[in-house]
Amino acid sequence: MGGEIPPSMSGMCGCVLKGHMYIFGGCGDDGQTNEHYLVDLNDGRYFWEKIRHHSGFLPSPRDKFSCWVYKSRIIYFGGYGHKLLSEINNPRTFIVDEASWAEDIFWGWNNEVHVFDSETKSWNCPTTSGRAPAPRAAHASATINNKGYVCGGRKMETRTSDIYYLDLDTWTWSEIVPTTTVPQGRSWHTLTAVSETSLFLYGGLSMDCRPMSDGWMFDLKTKGWTEMKHLDMDKPRLWHTACLGRDSDVIVFGGSHEYIILVDSGHCNDILVFQTHPYSLVRLCEDFIASHTNIFQTQVTCLPLKLRQAVEKRTAFFQSVKKTQKVYRTME
Repeated sequence: MGGEIPPSMSGMCGCVLKGHMYIFGGCGDDGQTNEHYLVDLNDGRYFWEKIRHHSGFLPSPRDKFSCWVYKSRIIYFGGYGHKLLSEINNPRTFIVDEASWAEDIFWGWNNEVHVFDSETKSWNCPTTSGRAPAPRAAHASATINNKGYVCGGRKMETRTSDIYYLDLDTWTWSEIVPTTTVPQGRSWHTLTAVSETSLFLYGGLSMDCRPMSDGWMFDLKTKGWTEMKHLDMDKPRLWHTACLGRDSDVIVFGGSHEYIILVDSGHCNDILVFQTHPYSLVRLCEDFIASHTNIFQTQVTCLPLKLRQAVEKRTAFFQSVKKTQKVYRTME
């Protein structure tokens, strides 16, 4: 990749909007930043560009925050960062963690909402109403239609699993009070929208700083949490990423399986796939054929082109899984 390449950072926030990948903020060698970059994923050049905003006020430097993508806008929420004392004008939107002894700088958590318009390259800070989440960082968020959901995260010395949403048209906050047992409080987890009415939560760091591997489904209609049993209970993750795959699968990549301070020894580069909904008969047949290619080699070549390509993709997946499992057995 070329162009104005961003510096090495952690805890930045990334998203894709209209074929462009945006990253904002993060923490580097010199602390938190509020720099903004994009790269065009369509032209095949993959050149980074530093965004020079045209109007509005940049959010203060921060990391460990999240965003929602809606229409042509990126809406950023929360995080941990620093401000000058003169910039702290509301204790309900910025909670001080510590202060610098050398300068008039304060670090802390916020629950601010900042909007970046990708068409005008301008910033604005909308006035929100309703019951807003407490200032937090290392939380998780997801977007469904015109609502941005936020779940959990670290609030000062505690971690939570509360869930709120922001109406991205009216800028009204609402808290969702669950009707069932809730997951234990956590940070560094992921929240993925898997349908119009359901969210999938995975992993994170517990209150006692323990990496977790539990998965939970949240039903927006019943407002209930359901713990989901899966095959990767022995693979805890925190600080990972997750995205929606085919047939409502959730694909988890990266992160750490160790406590955050030990992250250098706990990096993960394997991919976890979680089935959140029943598969269609077509998907079940594809998977069965792809996992038994030694039986169906002759028949696969006779399939219609589109179906054959789908089976070949699944075959490549199952072969890679077998290869990885073989490597693990050899290492053991």
